[in-house]
Amino acid sequence: IGLDPGHQAHGNSEQEPVAPGSTQTKAKVASGTSGVSTHIDEYVTNLEIGLQLRDALEKLGAKVVMTRETHDVDISNIQRAQMMNEAGVQLCLRLHCNGSENRNVQGLTLYAKATGEGAEESAALAQALHQPMLDATGAKDRGIILNDNYTGQNWCNVPCVMVEMGFMSNPEEDKLLNDPDYQQKLVQGMVQGIADYLGKTLR
Repeated sequence: IGLDPGHQAHGNSEQEPVAPGSTQTKAKVASGTSGVSTHIDEYVTNLEIGLQLRDALEKLGAKVVMTRETHDVDISNIQRAQMMNEAGVQLCLRLHCNGSENRNVQGLTLYAKATGEGAEESAALAQALHQPMLDATGAKDRGIILNDNYTGQNWCNVPCVMVEMGFMSNPEEDKLLNDPDYQQKLVQGMVQGIADYLGKTLR
């Protein structure tokens, strides 16, 4: 299983192609958002949850490949995708938190690419994660979105979903995203969704 805890301590605004062969470019790594209540940076929350998810999956016997286990890295979104391709993971979850200028917006969103290699499998993975994550967290459902806007997905040849776990711009959801009990609910939902996708039964 591949896990990519989004962002890093310092963004990198150098440009890279958004998809193979594309003339459109994006920053190698955006700096991410931060909590309106907790003032915790998104990259910290993403990794915290990512490490808990890694531990939960390893306990079940899965081999886990992480793009990062520390904040002090400089890994572009293309490089993150290529790490997953080269490792030959069965699936990859990109872990992120959302932000909006509207502080009332909240909820869980799953993104998968609409076209290209692994698109169909990525949509199926998003489908498998969707209900278990909602059941575990009670989060507002913002649905599954299929598009080709994200570099990290476009360069990924394996089934890949970006999990936007909630909005750090919403005061209440920000507190939840940084609450250990709620983080465990997110992990539980993702583990169940991964198991369902792979046709495994959790004991």
